[in-house]
Amino acid sequence: MVEWECLLAGGSFTDLVDSGEPRTVAGQDDDGCVVFALSPRLSAALADGDRSRLRDVATSWAAQRAEDGEAIDTNTAAAVVGDLADLVSRARRQGRAVYCWVA
Repeated sequence: MVEWECLLAGGSFTDLVDSGEPRTVAGQDDDGCVVFALSPRLSAALADGDRSRLRDVATSWAAQRAEDGEAIDTNTAAAVVGDLADLVSRARRQGRAVYCWVA
C-alpha cells in the first residue's frame, strides 16, 4: 500500500508515516494479522487513475519489488493494481472504504 501510494500520489514513506498512514484498524494479535485502511489519498488516486497511469504504476511497482528480490510479472502487477482500482471505485460509489489485511 505504501509503495502504491508513493507511486500514485507522490511523497515518501517517511511523509506517509508522519501523516499517520497507513492507518491500522485492527492490531496485531497472536496470529500476526494486521488490517490497514487505504488512505483517502490512495483511494482517490486509484479510483481516478486512468488505465495508462495505473499500468505505469504497476510496472514501476513490479520493478521495485524485483529490486528486493520479489519477482512480479508486469502483467500480473497491472492486473492487481487495475483490480484494486476497480474495487476502490465501486466502494467509493457506495460510500465505503477499502481495507488491506496482511498476515
